Amino acid sequence: MKTKSFAALVALAFASAPFAAADEKENVPPEGFTALFNGKDLSGWQGFVASPPQKREMSKEQLAEAQAKADEEMRKHWRVEDGVIAFDGMGKNLVTKKDFGDFELYVDWKIEPKGDSGIYLRGFPQVQIWDTEYPEYFKNGAEKGSGALWNNQENPRFPEVKADNPVGEWNTFFIRMVGDKVTVKLNGKTVVDNVTMENIWNRDEGVYSTGPIELQNHGNVLYFRNIFVREL
Repeated sequence: MKTKSFAALVALAFASAPFAAADEKENVPPEGFTALFNGKDLSGWQGFVASPPQKREMSKEQLAEAQAKADEEMRKHWRVEDGVIAFDGMGKNLVTKKDFGDFELYVDWKIEPKGDSGIYLRGFPQVQIWDTEYPEYFKNGAEKGSGALWNNQENPRFPEVKADNPVGEWNTFFIRMVGDKVTVKLNGKTVVDNVTMENIWNRDEGVYSTGPIELQNHGNVLYFRNIFVREL
């Protein structure tokens, strides 16, 4: 079945949003947004080294060495095929080289059966992605839908509604992060509404003011495209 393009979803689901829709070509950002993925290669991205607190403990030399190894590993498992970022199910996260503060983000994602993934915001896990029909994940709340701030403990962690398309079809996230508040729309429906994101690395602190955006995985084949950001 042919699914709607990103541009069509933008025009239909986010008609009231403060930007113009992109044209029908994939990986072309809406007005006011910047493409984090150029549709051709992984420019602007790097391999995952460690959590933000762990990276802060490294010397400049240690970090450079670790990053070089992470980038080599990244190139083995993340690739670009026909305008899509594909992950082979092995390796670690794909991380933006640039850090972001407050932002709005679009990202299209697609998983296969048993898929388990997510989007890290400022280096914090995560806006959850998973196969919501896979019974083994039900103990974690997968049947409630993708889009959850799954690592929250004090604040809401599950989506308000389930808005996932069937496994194997493309889905579109719109994510807004301002301060420590996160709003998530999935396929045009608000699933998380201005919820506080917690610092999983240190529960006594709030989230950091800046950090990278990451495409996370749990050992499953994944696909991403149309990754657009607007800094606020």
